[in-house]
Amino acid sequence: MKKPAKTDFDIHPVLNRRYSPRTFEDRMIEEDKLDRIFEAARWAPSSLNDQPWHILVGVKGLNDVYDKIFSSLLEFNQIWARLAPVLVVMVADKISRKTNKTNHVYLYDTGQAAAHLSMQAMAEDVFVHQMGGFDKDKLISTFSIPERFEPVTAIAMGYAGKLENLPEKFQEMEKAERTRKSQKEFVFRDGWGK
Repeated sequence: MKKPAKTDFDIHPVLNRRYSPRTFEDRMIEEDKLDRIFEAARWAPSSLNDQPWHILVGVKGLNDVYDKIFSSLLEFNQIWARLAPVLVVMVADKISRKTNKTNHVYLYDTGQAAAHLSMQAMAEDVFVHQMGGFDKDKLISTFSIPERFEPVTAIAMGYAGKLENLPEKFQEMEKAERTRKSQKEFVFRDGWGK
């Protein structure tokens, strides 16, 4: 399924094609593609080059990491995420490894890595759907994640699948038009709100 963005201005084709499907093909992502996707995350910018992100990768059928990530997802997300062959969790280090003090931009920097991952995935024709609907405490406990780290987002990855793989409610959500706020609502060129 294709859902190109209806932009007001031309943007890069990879950005235009990117959307977050809830249906995936029953096909594994090739290892070389996964390597390039995670390499893109590796080269994301970060304050002080601190690189606070860590990535838990669950590949369906490989080991129990996939199942552990899946079990942390909220039920709403489990309904469709079960179709994804790869589940990922972006985990951020709250303490700077350079200064050993609180890194006040650890979430921002980890978001940058997730964005780079997302764009490289799209360049590889792999779709991602990022989720905030997961149980952080369960992930922390299940994977024995140290206190200084925080799970930030869960990500389903795979090749876009068919609508009929989804319950009807989710099919309707998939068919819905993509929308965004207009630039005038968030781009202020003459001071706040202007």
